[in-house]
Amino acid sequence: MADKERIESDEMKIFRILDNHMTLPRKSKQIFSNLEKGFKGELMFDQITEGLDSNKFLILNDLLLETNSTNFQIDSFIISQGTHFPCEVKNFEGDYYYKSD
Repeated sequence: MADKERIESDEMKIFRILDNHMTLPRKSKQIFSNLEKGFKGELMFDQITEGLDSNKFLILNDLLLETNSTNFQIDSFIISQGTHFPCEVKNFEGDYYYKSD
């Protein structure tokens, strides 16, 4: 089980409110759409990782970290004995193929 549940960002909440009350400019509509897709992708990733054994894995979501006065976010960080997996979740559309070589 994950350390904390995901919540929508303040930016996404603001876009949602604005979208319900006005016609967003095209660029703002695209930003809002990308935020929604990203959040949905993170939720799907959470469903996949729910199956991991909680006695063997610790999952930390939405980590906001700072280094050299620069903030950055890690979508999910999976920790197991001896191995750490920083996970940046993307939710792109289209067909993707992976080759083993």
